[in-house]
Amino acid sequence: MRAVSRLREDLEAARSHDPAARGSFENFFVYSGLHAIWVHRLTHQMWEYPSLRFPARLLSQFARFATGIEIHPGATVGRRFFIDHGMGVVIGETSRIGDDVMIYHGVTLGGRSLAKVKRHPTIGDRVTIGSGAKVLGPITIGAGSAIGANAVVVKDAPEDSILTGIPARWRHRDAARETAPAVDPAEYIDPAMWI
Repeated sequence: MRAVSRLREDLEAARSHDPAARGSFENFFVYSGLHAIWVHRLTHQMWEYPSLRFPARLLSQFARFATGIEIHPGATVGRRFFIDHGMGVVIGETSRIGDDVMIYHGVTLGGRSLAKVKRHPTIGDRVTIGSGAKVLGPITIGAGSAIGANAVVVKDAPEDSILTGIPARWRHRDAARETAPAVDPAEYIDPAMWI
């Protein structure tokens, strides 16, 4: 895919995932999650060449300093990946992230081993990971899943799962439950304000 097309796709992903996104021009300049992803694409290409691994790490550390987001150059990231807010995100070297994934600030895709093997998670397509969540070890999170804020995930989960808790437990998504409003608007509208 051409660089300009990929850039447009990233900007569209930001608009579709963030209701506060006001337009591509502004998002291009102020979204640190996008900046971190763009630098990662370059460092990941560099990582493929052993002679460029040190410069790739150096550039990724500069991006970490500038954005507050650390993505190891060895991590594989899919298309339309979006990091909302971003500060404190850490994505380890052997992480694999699918397409249309969204994560919030404070998320860690980390390892549980010092062995030089696949030690970080594999995240399926269309997964959302809530702020502060920790997904640890060489586990797989199935496509279409959602991980709740501050969950600590250490076991695999099938497709279309909801994961919450410490340690996280999964349950299948309930479409009817998720489309209903969490609160009836009549409960929080003050009738006095209509007078």
